[in-house]
This record gives sequence, structure tokens and C-alpha cells, in this order.
Amino acid sequence: MLTTKQLQDIETLQKECERHDNLQLKLNWEMLRNRETDQLDFLTYDNEELIAFLGVYAFGSTAEVCGMVKPSERRQGHFYELFSKAKVDLKLHGFKNILLNAPASSEAAKAFLNAEGAIYKFTEHQMYWQPQLLEASEGFTLRHATSNDIDMRVRLDIEAFGVSEEDAKVMESRIESDEDTDMFMITMDDKTIGKIRVKREDGEAWIYGFCILPDYQGKGIGSKVLRKVVKDQSSLGHSVHLEVETKNEHALKLYESVGFKAIHAQDYYVYQIKTDSK
Repeated sequence: MLTTKQLQDIETLQKECERHDNLQLKLNWEMLRNRETDQLDFLTYDNEELIAFLGVYAFGSTAEVCGMVKPSERRQGHFYELFSKAKVDLKLHGFKNILLNAPASSEAAKAFLNAEGAIYKFTEHQMYWQPQLLEASEGFTLRHATSNDIDMRVRLDIEAFGVSEEDAKVMESRIESDEDTDMFMITMDDKTIGKIRVKREDGEAWIYGFCILPDYQGKGIGSKVLRKVVKDQSSLGHSVHLEVETKNEHALKLYESVGFKAIHAQDYYVYQIKTDSK
């Protein structure tokens, strides 16, 4: 697991890179702070200063990879060296899918990913809710999830997001231990038809994993649920944020209709580990 100093060093480097490049990095802090192993993080220090970092984030059989290099230390092979080390561990862990993510506005990241043979997959937008009046919502109920809901949550991930059963089980079990998080189940006529998760930190409320069973989609239920959750979190004094893939045009339009605006974007690339990686 990462030490307190390492976590502080990563945060310091992240802020420096974001200021210099005028972008936002996605480092999955929720997972970084709760590491159970040190085999998923790669750090390069120079005179006790962190100058490069790469993190691997496991989501079942899928691994997401993201990293950064101190602006004054770039073009010296630091990230290439870290990624070479990471590929060895990725292969040993037997991950089936590797996703590399980088800010959409970073030309340097795109050049590196293209040079490595990674293939663009999709773009994910971070969206911010612009405060405005919202209509009241009714016709459904939100209740806190219990351990009895785990099978339905897995089913929702599979049917609504196309996630494999293996990955869905891993993700949902990990979410169980999250602090400052509410997992709500959406019910109508005594039937559970969806879920939505709210993570709160530093005055921000982030919406994740919002989905409804396919048979209930297109009936206006999603917009009603979203309006209620946004109103509730805003009334508590939180700014409200979420993430959505560009290719999910229905969800993108839904969020925009409620007042969300895209402010940052992350590009995701698929990477195939070569069998001769050392």
C-alpha cells in the first residue's frame, strides 16, 4: 500500500501537472488511498522528489492505467520506463483488457499512446451541474441498497452497461467498502429497476453507475431520478458532477437536459500486451 508521504507526493505532482498543462488527470484517488498492495503503483524519485508516477487500477479482468511526469522532467524516458515495468505486472496478473486513459487535450499523451500501438476506444466526459431550478420528481422510490441487492446490482451492470459478470461482481463488492458513498436502488411498483451511486468528497458529489433496466428505459424515469438526486445533493451544499462516455448519446442528452455541462474529457485507449513482453 502507498505510504502517507507517497500519497502526498502524488497529489503534489498531479496539481503541478494540471496547472502546467491546464487539464485534469484521472487518478482514481478513491482506489489509491485504499490500496491493499504496492504492486499496482510505479514511482520515480529524484533527490526525494517524485518526478513520475503510473498507477494501475483493477476493475475485475480489466486494468486501467494512468500516469504523469513532472513538466521539467519530460522527454527523458521516465514514463516509458514506468510503463515497461507496469506491463510486466499486468501480464503476470493476467488482465484480459488494458485501458490507458489520458486527458483528451494532451497531445503528448496521444503521441506516446500511438507510439505504443494503443488504439483509441472512447472518450469519457466529466460533467458539472449548473445550478438551476428543477421540477419535482415522483412516481418512483430511492432506497439505500442492502446486501440483498448485490445480485440485482450485478444484473444491472451486465444488462445496462454490457459489463461481464466477472467484472460486475468485483466492482460491486469493492463499492461495498466505500466511505462517504450512498448506493441507492430505484424502485417502481415494488420492483427494483435501477441503481445510482453518489460519492461525496471535498464538497463535491459525484454520480456513478446510474442505470435502469432496458425494459424501463425511454419512459422518462431516468430524468426524474436524476433531478431528485441532483436536488438532494445540491440542497446539502454540494456541487454535483458525473462522468459519461461520449458514445452513450442517450445518457449525454439526458444529463444535458437536466443542466449538466461537459468541462473535461478523458480519452481511453485499448492496449494489447505482447506475448514477448519481458
